[in-house]
Amino acid sequence: MRFLRAHAAITRQLNADLIASHELTLSDYEVLLHLADAPERALRRIDLADRVLLTPSGITRLLNGLECAGFVERGDCASDGRVVYARLTEAGLEKLREASATHLAGVGALFTERFSTEELEQLGWLLARLPAAGPEGPACAAD
Repeated sequence: MRFLRAHAAITRQLNADLIASHELTLSDYEVLLHLADAPERALRRIDLADRVLLTPSGITRLLNGLECAGFVERGDCASDGRVVYARLTEAGLEKLREASATHLAGVGALFTERFSTEELEQLGWLLARLPAAGPEGPACAAD
C-alpha cells in the first residue's frame, strides 16, 4: 500500500510540475527522453511503445500531440514501408533540456533528497531487480 501511495503522489506531482512549467505530461517527457537517448534520436514507434509501457494505440495518441507541437516527427523506413519511426526534432530536444531542470528538481525534492547516498545506491540495486526495470538509462536528459 505504501508503494502504491508513494508512486501515485510522486508521479502526480512530477506530472503537475511539468504541465505547469512546460506544457508537457510526464509521459511526454519520458518519450522525449527515450528518443534523445536513441541512435539518431529515433526509434521505431513499436519499440518506443514497449519502452514507455504503452499500447500501440496509446503511443500513437501520445505522439500525435508531440508531433503537433513540433517536438517529434514521423519517419518512414526506406527498406520496409510498414515500419514507422518517431524522431526527436531540434525543438523537441530543446524542450527536453528545458523540462529536465524542472523534472530533476522535482525528483530531488520529492525523492532523492529524502535518502542518503548509501540508501540511494541500495535502492537502485533493488529496483533493478524488478520486472521492466531494464538497464540504467541516461542520468540527465540535458547532456
